[in-house]
Amino acid sequence: GNAFVFCVAEETTMITIRKSGDRGHFDHGWLDTYHTFSFADYHDPAFMGFRALRVINDDRVQARRGFGTHGHRDMEIITYVLEGELGHQDSMGNGSVIRPGEVQRMSAGTGVMHSEKNASDELVHLLQIWILPERHGITPGYEQKAFPAAERDGRLRLVASRDGRDGSLTIHQDADLYTVTLRDGASVTQDFRPGRYGWVQVARGTVTVNGKPLTAGDGAAIEAESRVTIAGDGEVLLFDLA
Repeated sequence: GNAFVFCVAEETTMITIRKSGDRGHFDHGWLDTYHTFSFADYHDPAFMGFRALRVINDDRVQARRGFGTHGHRDMEIITYVLEGELGHQDSMGNGSVIRPGEVQRMSAGTGVMHSEKNASDELVHLLQIWILPERHGITPGYEQKAFPAAERDGRLRLVASRDGRDGSLTIHQDADLYTVTLRDGASVTQDFRPGRYGWVQVARGTVTVNGKPLTAGDGAAIEAESRVTIAGDGEVLLFDLA
């Protein structure tokens, strides 16, 4: 009898892989983009987001090209640069360049206009992440921080959280975003509190998530797992979500 009960409990744990090649994909020439979740002209009712996580766009922008001025509202937008340099301008008066190891948070709230341009003569590769805010009508805000490689090497580094703890960016949602760079098969483990969900996004390289293989561009939804171990060689983003 006990074995049966154990099996039932085991079945409730779930890691669902979202393969890189199954994502929405558009090559606009100046922009080569993959959409993990529905975005713009890509619509898949099965992939409208995961918990508060609404968008993960994997963008490669050609030299000196970019997104012209456009508006957002009621969204927490996180920009994570993997290669190259991304210039940012917005209607709050912020102008900056985001480089690898730097993460930017823009709270669109009641409304903000911004533009993003490749600030260099090289390709820029970035992840743009949208998280639904816990409420509408937030005063727009902006933050950008550098997270040194040493802080992300072989350990999970918190880069965004609701309370801004450990020097992370502050987002208006009960979500934690970690990043880690793994080398030579190293591993990290994250414990999830009951009722929490996870999303793993592989930025580059090849890793396993609780033994399941993932490669660059792959994502994994984590449900009812108390612990997740990520191992391998690569750069990974881990979301801990309500």
